[in-house]
Amino acid sequence: MSGTYLGMPAFPEAAKKSVDDRTLRANLRHATHTIRDRRAEAVAELADWAQLREAGARIKEHTLRRLDHYLVQLEQAVTDAGGTVHWAADADEANRIVTGLVKATGETEVVKVKSMATQEIGLNEALEAEGIAAYETDLAELIVQLGQDRPSHILVPAIHRNRSEIRDIFAGQMGRWGRPAPEGLTDEPADLAEAARLHLREKFLRAKVGISGANFMVAETGTLVVVESEGNGRMCLTLPETLVSVVGIEKVVPTWQDLEVFLQSLPRSSTAERMNPYTSTWTGTTDADGPKTFHLVLLDNGRTDTLADTVGRQALRCIRCSACLNVCPVYERAGGHAYGSVYPGPIGAILNPQLHGTGSEVDASLPYASSLCGACYDVCPVAIDIPEVLVHLRERVAGTGKGHRAERAAINAAGWVLDHPAALTAALRAASLTRKLHPKRLPGPGRAWTDSRDLPEVPAESFRGWWKKNNPGGAAAPAAPAAPAAPTAPAAPPSANPGSPEEGPR
Repeated sequence: MSGTYLGMPAFPEAAKKSVDDRTLRANLRHATHTIRDRRAEAVAELADWAQLREAGARIKEHTLRRLDHYLVQLEQAVTDAGGTVHWAADADEANRIVTGLVKATGETEVVKVKSMATQEIGLNEALEAEGIAAYETDLAELIVQLGQDRPSHILVPAIHRNRSEIRDIFAGQMGRWGRPAPEGLTDEPADLAEAARLHLREKFLRAKVGISGANFMVAETGTLVVVESEGNGRMCLTLPETLVSVVGIEKVVPTWQDLEVFLQSLPRSSTAERMNPYTSTWTGTTDADGPKTFHLVLLDNGRTDTLADTVGRQALRCIRCSACLNVCPVYERAGGHAYGSVYPGPIGAILNPQLHGTGSEVDASLPYASSLCGACYDVCPVAIDIPEVLVHLRERVAGTGKGHRAERAAINAAGWVLDHPAALTAALRAASLTRKLHPKRLPGPGRAWTDSRDLPEVPAESFRGWWKKNNPGGAAAPAAPAAPAAPTAPAAPPSANPGSPEEGPR
């Protein structure tokens, strides 16, 4: 299952259903407000947060411009360290590679570290089709899997569930997947965590194959990095005999020095922690510890196409912190399922249409799933200008004929009027003369937009008319100001590597 979830409606329809669910909205409001407040406190502790954010953005931009070089360097380093690298052009190829590797071990079950890349390609479903059981070990992912649900948040996949719902899921479903929940299970967090710990322990000790993603890959050494808060990831990364990691090609960073920047910014932006409780790194294989066999599957699945878009490719900077979701007023009310993909919220609204294209109604609707308030850009630790990309993608959708019909008609009409000065003058005069007759709210589909805002009032006199009356000499109206010159690039951040193939800012 790659691309959008099968059978999902377009965002407006899905969001309408979500907004009517009061329990869902209460769960989301409580969780997102708690996370955002804690994040703000954690970020405020750093006097140089703005510089750290800029450094992260420049490292990512530099890497994306030289992605071909760093991926080849990564492959060589992983191979030299005893690992095997596989290249997957799309979800189907990635699934074939991973299922083949698991089947070659003779095992029929695997344990998994939380991984959005494997969710993106539908790996669990592909493994199940081959008779292989995949067990999620992250607490929130376990809740989602046991509840036969879908993730709704990047960091907290079960954010839409409250404690009593989780208790019911554990009590009713754990026995079907392994060790059942204890008798008399309560909804106290400590009791729920203990039930999950007991349920998962036998799987950790029995599993011979582990599957993971990675938060980062260090090109200079071939090292992969997973950051987490629970310790389940480390169990999956160290106990099995075979480890398979599926990672998007954009997750590479050039050096360990570059990694240092993100190990500061990611935990504060995601879990509001100064550092992650568990930061696991591994480089190839060793006889002394960890898996004896390591495979790295480098996943494209639309990333190269995204990279070709000079505006949209900034979405590939994303380090999956989820800060944009927690401040988004649209996500808070609609929830993650309405986005129809494993990448919800503002980042999903710009990433999904680029990875999948805008051929489906779901993906074509996502660039419009935003109020363009800009809160997502303000909190992004790598300075992704999500509103800019949303507008860019709306233009793309409108150009393919999949945009809103009323919007296309209005844009076409406005374009014609603005291209004909006489028609523009007549339209402005008519608007001024009839301004007392203008409604406060739009009719038809536009009524929803004016339910919470008034239409702007038309002035009694247009600017052109005012200028002509107050400048009898006939001087032309002033032209629009010229666009400012492009700023010069600032100096390279402290993390820049002078020995890299392309020196200077990243």
